[in-house]
Amino acid sequence: MRASAKPRHRSVDVDGIEIFYREAGPPDLPCLLLLHGFPSSSHCFRRVLAPLAEVSRVVAPDLPGFGFSSAPGVGDYEYTFANLAGTMERFLERIGVGRFFVYLHDFGAPVGYHLAMRRPDRVLGLVVQNGNAHDEGLGEQWDGARDYWADPSEENRAKLPEWLDFEGTRGQYLDGLPERLRVLHPPETWHLDWERMSRPGDLDVQFQLFRDYGAYVARFGDLAGYHRAHQPPCLLLWGRHDAFFDLAEIMGYARDLDRIEMHVYDAGHYLLETHADESAAAIKTFVADLSHP
Repeated sequence: MRASAKPRHRSVDVDGIEIFYREAGPPDLPCLLLLHGFPSSSHCFRRVLAPLAEVSRVVAPDLPGFGFSSAPGVGDYEYTFANLAGTMERFLERIGVGRFFVYLHDFGAPVGYHLAMRRPDRVLGLVVQNGNAHDEGLGEQWDGARDYWADPSEENRAKLPEWLDFEGTRGQYLDGLPERLRVLHPPETWHLDWERMSRPGDLDVQFQLFRDYGAYVARFGDLAGYHRAHQPPCLLLWGRHDAFFDLAEIMGYARDLDRIEMHVYDAGHYLLETHADESAAAIKTFVADLSHP
């Protein structure tokens, strides 16, 4: 392995917030920005950093409130996806990134789409991995959330399933999976996530972002307009056993985008835990083909 392909672990101050990030690859290659989802961190990309460094400068930050980045209280930082995207914009400026490919997973999708829609010219391509952007992906398991977003009353909040606990954190990895796949997931993933979420005030942070996800869903029409107008090349990687986003979601992307390659795996929401090698190979080809047509 080349020295530049070995992941480095760094932190940088962005407006008083310490942003932890993992980086691999030489700085002269196209940047691939990896955005994680809930409740994880850049740790979920640990197995793909080195192989992706062969074709890109890979940058995987922990969003504020996640992983090893700072987690200021709700009163000290505005936990909306628009504001997270603003922090990521300034993070990219600090580390010298202009244009980039962006990996969109779960909560990383609204952050990445804010970046893309503010500056479409900066985005070289989308890698979508179980990231929702269409109503088709939100099945009946989201009915309670829709009721709460429409009327955020205490009564509707009480009807929401409990997920901001250890069992809910583990369920992000294992829910919906057959036993043959459950045994492939290392338990340290959800233990690390829960240890980070257990920081004082962090559960309030996560609920604030859940509330703001309703505003993201309300923007799905704008996202479709972005797809149709700008036609970013897209690689879609999907775990078909995802308990949160329905498989029908992928047809929304296929409807809107002309240049799309789709791979559906026998996996769950956290695809990279079981299919890191396959995913890295597909992403490498996608990035290399667009970087050297």
